[in-house]
Amino acid sequence: MDKGPELLRLAIQKSGRLSQDSLDLLKECGIQVLEDGSRKLLSPCQGFPLECVYVRDDDIPGYLESGVADVGIVGENIVCEEEKNIKLFRRLGFSKCRLSLAIFREQAYQGIRDLSGKTIATSYPNILNKFLKEHQVDAKVSVVSG
Repeated sequence: MDKGPELLRLAIQKSGRLSQDSLDLLKECGIQVLEDGSRKLLSPCQGFPLECVYVRDDDIPGYLESGVADVGIVGENIVCEEEKNIKLFRRLGFSKCRLSLAIFREQAYQGIRDLSGKTIATSYPNILNKFLKEHQVDAKVSVVSG
């Protein structure tokens, strides 16, 4: 995926929560993205020397670290989870999310330490393990996808 030396490559989410907000931001900046991410991997742009690369959100940190993309728009949760050698430049203030722990309603809960000895399913094992360590909770982490 070679690009010209004067072209900036931006990795954005192919579909999902951040996709439309990212495209709207580019439009507000006067940048017209010429191709739809549902059909193309790469899209040239008008109004700025930019090319958008449409990828899965959890692949964006890897694209940045490897230099396939110069910049990316991705959720901070993905940046934290993937633990790649990349730099957070700016929080854009859209498409916020919250990671939560859930238990059965019938289960008594006094606080985070009640999770000691439990198994917690998550698609964010790195974030969860850091959280548990910070709170000195010894729980088993089971990784699930999606």
